[in-house]
Amino acid sequence: MADRQPVIITCALTGAIHTPSMSPYLPVTSDAIVAQAVEAAAAGAAILHLHARDGSTGRPDQGVEAFRRIVEPIAAQTDAVLNLTTGGSPYMTVEERVKPAQMLAPQLASLNMGSMNIGLFPMLKRHPQMAGWEREHLENSRELIFRNTFKDIAYVLDACSANGTRFEFECYDTSHLYTLAYFVDIGAIEPPFFVQTVFGLLGGIGAHPDDIAHMRRTALRLFGDDLVWSALGAGAHQMRVAATVAASGGHVRVGLEDSLWAGPGQLAISNAEQVEAAKFMLDGLGLRPATPAEAQRILSLTPIRVTA
Repeated sequence: MADRQPVIITCALTGAIHTPSMSPYLPVTSDAIVAQAVEAAAAGAAILHLHARDGSTGRPDQGVEAFRRIVEPIAAQTDAVLNLTTGGSPYMTVEERVKPAQMLAPQLASLNMGSMNIGLFPMLKRHPQMAGWEREHLENSRELIFRNTFKDIAYVLDACSANGTRFEFECYDTSHLYTLAYFVDIGAIEPPFFVQTVFGLLGGIGAHPDDIAHMRRTALRLFGDDLVWSALGAGAHQMRVAATVAASGGHVRVGLEDSLWAGPGQLAISNAEQVEAAKFMLDGLGLRPATPAEAQRILSLTPIRVTA
């Protein structure tokens, strides 16, 4: 019997969108993020996508030391590929956002490929009790533009150029794929191109199967055999998008950054729970989770570890 096709499962552990009062299971402290990262890797996540937070307030924290407190123990306890965000929070400058990847030299870092509206405020309806910075975080997104200009993208690429770090290119709409194609055309990025298409976030493309098919077709046309395609679905779209993408030959991303849920009205109790659900889904499709070593080979990652 032929070996099952390996599919990379990325787990995005905490992000910068959800806030602590939305779920008691969202990891906020360094210890909680590390513990959930180790569990997610053991469950089958080949890549761990990392954000840091202030352990006392739960606010996103893009300080290098905040990342060091999670990166070093995760690297010591797992073989998973560590993917450090350069997206940070939409309220941060690009200089703040890139600093952890610039200083810690991970194998992989995320890179947002275009500016966009990003609407988080609808979540206020589900959490009317929210107050303080959490409420402001959502309410202020009514007029928020997540800035990722051509200059910003070039800044991130240049800041990490000496590290051997490769990128996961986050594309929230069709135009972002064309922006990536521009940087490819000028020789700023070398293949393979790890493209993470994002579906269902207000301000970006929707999560209808036609939207997924359109982004896949466009990415294949632009990047051909150099494309390594992955996708995530926001909120309730998470597992439906994952199943559609895996069945179409792509890789998948899950995690509490993207969705707090394990099913209708049921909070996920950990990131590992969502990884297990993705693994179960892959098994039903005749696929299997890729190992970290396979993910490194598929993405042509250099064999480096995060700087101590």
